[in-house]
Amino acid sequence: MRRTDPEGHGPVRYGPPLPGDGLPVLPELTAAVAAAAGRADAQPVGGAPALLEAACGYWTRRALPCVPDQVAAGPGAPALLLALTAALAGDGADVLVPRPCAAWWAPYARVLGRPVFHVPTPAESGGVPDPYALLETVRRVRAEGGDPRLLVLSVADDPTATVAPPELLHETVEAATAEGLHLVSDETWRDTVHAPHATVLLSPAEMRPDRVTVVTDLAGSLLPPGWPAAVARFPASDTGRRLHARVLDILTGLGARLATPVAAAACYALDEPPPVTERREAAVRLHARLADAAHAEVTAAGALARPPQAGRHVYADLSPFREALAAQDVNDAQELEDFLTARTGMPVPGGHRFGDDLAAPRVRIGTGPLLGGADEEERTAALTSPTPWELPFVQRSLISLRSVLDDLRDEAQRWEPPR
Repeated sequence: MRRTDPEGHGPVRYGPPLPGDGLPVLPELTAAVAAAAGRADAQPVGGAPALLEAACGYWTRRALPCVPDQVAAGPGAPALLLALTAALAGDGADVLVPRPCAAWWAPYARVLGRPVFHVPTPAESGGVPDPYALLETVRRVRAEGGDPRLLVLSVADDPTATVAPPELLHETVEAATAEGLHLVSDETWRDTVHAPHATVLLSPAEMRPDRVTVVTDLAGSLLPPGWPAAVARFPASDTGRRLHARVLDILTGLGARLATPVAAAACYALDEPPPVTERREAAVRLHARLADAAHAEVTAAGALARPPQAGRHVYADLSPFREALAAQDVNDAQELEDFLTARTGMPVPGGHRFGDDLAAPRVRIGTGPLLGGADEEERTAALTSPTPWELPFVQRSLISLRSVLDDLRDEAQRWEPPR
């Protein structure tokens, strides 16, 4: 079965970072780091007891109770996923992921020499494979001598910014577990849902607690992306305990420890005191409004995008502009990334970074860069603005995006056949 590696531009050697929030660091987090900066001791592999207790509290408040023996911490979700992939699929097994998926998922399987197979997602949401496509992919991989054992998925998704409906998630989880797959649920973005009272978000670990490991990168909603910290929650079963032990062995071999000052900030953030929750809620409101504004620009020009439901990004499909893009010598996602990044002045990674088809003109547009022209005081003030799209520095970014898209629309209309 053909894997979905981008071709024609050489290997994709890096994935774009998680979409940042473009905001100043919360002062209380800075204070936590400063208070621990003078300590010379190293964190134990997997995290100190206080950090593990804080992670347990975080998950228990989200209907995923656990104890410290079920938890491990690492310097970012990529390190944890590498260890999990090595533990679950490092001895000849194959890895399944949705198409598209977070940019950092597939490279860690490839580092281990494991094949990665992308499974299509349904039209209404990304992050969770279509259950029938999943079963067909498993059948084909096995028919060709493969051994699929691990499925990585995400209910609140990067890059599509959608939240998978519970009924789809249930069908996919049942299909995966019936085929003997272990699931890793990336829940980095679960706390960034734009309309939490109108959106039902369930974790796969609530459905099959014995077959799901949860990974959360704290850069999603609790820490700045430059302070790498993540936590993993393992099943409360014999299999889960063995997996936990194996992951700790691998993290030890990698020397993958949290820096002590970052661990202090992570411990503080996971306890969710009022300054953290208030900042998170304000940031989610801000980026929901910015995402809606970016989505409006994309669709008003005639391009395609699912309405954003979570995160700090919009996933845009510029297929209606194919002829106009070709006239600009833009014929695939890499060339589209270069084209839009140069013209908008902000990073616009192509869909191939996320395992999408290189030939498909799709990109992820982050909302954090829309705040890029402001100073620290202005960006902080944006948190309380009821209409952040009207702020001058945001308007400049939106106008730049609108100008590029409108030019493509106008050019595309010239290519339309006469009626």
